[in-house]
Amino acid sequence: MVTLENNKEVQSPPKLDKHGENRANDLCNVIRTVKILEYKGVLWTCGLREICLTALWLPLGALIFCYVTASMFQADDIHETHCRVYNVVPSISAITGISPQRYVWRICIAFHLGPRLLIGSLYYNYHKERTAFINEEKARVLATKLGNACYWLNFVEVFALTGVTYVSNRENYFVHEKIFIVFMIAALLHMLCRAKVGCVASDVVEPVRTNKLVWILFYVAITATVGLIIHFLRHRLLCRPLAFTWFSVCEYILATANMAFHAIVVRDLPLHQLQVVCPTRNKTE
Repeated sequence: MVTLENNKEVQSPPKLDKHGENRANDLCNVIRTVKILEYKGVLWTCGLREICLTALWLPLGALIFCYVTASMFQADDIHETHCRVYNVVPSISAITGISPQRYVWRICIAFHLGPRLLIGSLYYNYHKERTAFINEEKARVLATKLGNACYWLNFVEVFALTGVTYVSNRENYFVHEKIFIVFMIAALLHMLCRAKVGCVASDVVEPVRTNKLVWILFYVAITATVGLIIHFLRHRLLCRPLAFTWFSVCEYILATANMAFHAIVVRDLPLHQLQVVCPTRNKTE
């Protein structure tokens, strides 16, 4: 921290009128000292691990809170289904679409969007740096396309999640359903592209350390998605008892796999930090 003092003598202003004469006299011959504080270096540092874990726990904690409180105090509202059949496990849309749970859910999703976009940009640069070591042109072009696809699919996934959050099924079911479909497709394609780009040219560069885990999460998400579609059709078309319960179970599995997929960045980039740095300014006389 550098302190610079500039001493300037303020001259007496011209007399404007009788009312301003006393004020002008008070300002005469006043010595003013201006202190300029100049900061250098790093102002704030936070590990990427802490940011990512916070981004994970915000939606996960909100989901647990909504499920517990809604099951305890609003069971009749969250278990009501389209066909009015017996149901045990409510869907995510049901527990986050009622009040006051919807406000907790929306606030937590809003605060976790920034880190999600940051993680997408970090992975883009990570895959870009890894691709630079691939000598074979065909493999390098494929890795570049997959890395770009991961970046844009992350954007689509984040904004679709925002739409699903802020357009609840109780307010506009048609729009909510279509945005949810976009979210599922983007999330699954994002996992697939991440899994593929991590093993491109594995004989030349080291595979991404979490590549096997990404493949496992992808298969879990695919299985949950298939079960989700089957049980949704059984509920919607046939009105089978407990069909919506199994739909909800598959939905929770899909959400958990998606959260775990975005949390594994702490293993791929364990030493990265987010820093706020103040640029050096020239001293003024």
